[in-house]
Amino acid sequence: MEDILTVFKASKYCNVSSKTIINWIESGHISAYKTVGGHRRIKKSDLEAFMKKQGIPIPEDGIAEERIRILVVDDDPIIVETIVQALEEDEYDYEVISAADGFEAGIQVTHFKPRLLILDIMMPDIKGYEVCRKIKSREDTKDTKIIVLSAYLDDEKFEKMKEYGADLCFSKPLPLPQLKEEVARLLGLN
Repeated sequence: MEDILTVFKASKYCNVSSKTIINWIESGHISAYKTVGGHRRIKKSDLEAFMKKQGIPIPEDGIAEERIRILVVDDDPIIVETIVQALEEDEYDYEVISAADGFEAGIQVTHFKPRLLILDIMMPDIKGYEVCRKIKSREDTKDTKIIVLSAYLDDEKFEKMKEYGADLCFSKPLPLPQLKEEVARLLGLN
């Protein structure tokens, strides 16, 4: 089967921004199709033909497969599944895993080393402030971005979460398009 690339992978292959790839697709320079979810996909052979025509060097070692890791922590399996599926289908090709409790989340932060953590702070065994403080105070995790979710927090408590290291706070239920946009923004992808 022929290699199919996401916009993000194509951008890494060409060493340009994702927006540049989208512009090339929209102007008809590169053939692409859209998935049911509306995401663009490009045949590697079509991209390489365009690159040759434009004199863009084709990397000999291919595309670096280092994917951006995201950890979703929530004790509600429906919310976890919804967020994980939305992020996995995103054009940036994230590697997403989940944890259902604070203990599992601690293990995953240490071993999976996510670049971004989506954290429901109203779980029975999680003290959200403490989780944020610990992650941001450790040398190996201090750059991890944290998005806090809660159905029960007001603006004052959200501000307190930010003081402890949360980068963004959202009330549940959250609009998935906005979450995906904020994830990409926090990771410097758009």
